[in-house]
Amino acid sequence: MKAMILAAGLGTRLRPLTDDRPKALVEINGRTLLEITLSRLRTVGVTDAIINVHHFADMLVGYMEKNNNFGMRIEVSREDVLLDTGGGLKKAADFFLADARIPDDPFIVHNVDVLSTIDLARMVEFHNETQALATLAVQDRKTSRHLLFDNQLQLCGRQSGNNQPELVRSGQPVQPLAFAGIHIISPRLITMMIEDGPFSIITTYLRLAAQGEKILAFRADEYYWRDLGKPENIAQAAEDLKQNVIALGNKALLKSLARLVFLRAPPCPLW
Repeated sequence: MKAMILAAGLGTRLRPLTDDRPKALVEINGRTLLEITLSRLRTVGVTDAIINVHHFADMLVGYMEKNNNFGMRIEVSREDVLLDTGGGLKKAADFFLADARIPDDPFIVHNVDVLSTIDLARMVEFHNETQALATLAVQDRKTSRHLLFDNQLQLCGRQSGNNQPELVRSGQPVQPLAFAGIHIISPRLITMMIEDGPFSIITTYLRLAAQGEKILAFRADEYYWRDLGKPENIAQAAEDLKQNVIALGNKALLKSLARLVFLRAPPCPLW
């Protein structure tokens, strides 16, 4: 399975921690955000990953080489100009479309600056079961920007603050949910991206949702999630790990591996 880690941002909210390093190399209890993300992805069978880089790009590349890519096959997508989430994914298109043998094998896109226990294997399972074009992990929590979903978990629009909702589908009633920065995407979505230059992937999602494509929500309310975009959030995450509020160790790994084995086992006949 493949994945993309979004790590090209300047990390301005994380200053001064990012004054001398990319945000992907900021540490929590001695582990970089990049290492933590790669470890999470490995638990669901990700063997190949691409990481977009910009701020202190050479430092991140050197870090990966020093650690032998953490036992994975990893490519780097250098962005001379920041391309945002959609532009970054489009630039990396060949990485996901090169293998014609599995043209619609889904891949994971994961922000490097989020920490969660969201069950990625269950997300992939949900994505495959629903035959979605894209599946977005979402939660019912406060945020300045909500995505709007109908009762069938289909993306219908977005809303910023107290502004008027921007609806692309007539899915009433709609529920505002906060995006968690984790997606499962079918590669055919990349071939449907008509936007150019720097652009948000949400722009693409809204356009495709308006055309009737399945852009679905995966409810992740039961899981731990934290944005790591500010120094105080890094400190809180470190404390959460110390107090065992969140576990990223062997128990979590074994649980994910057990689910992965179940998902890959051949189906049992019902007769």
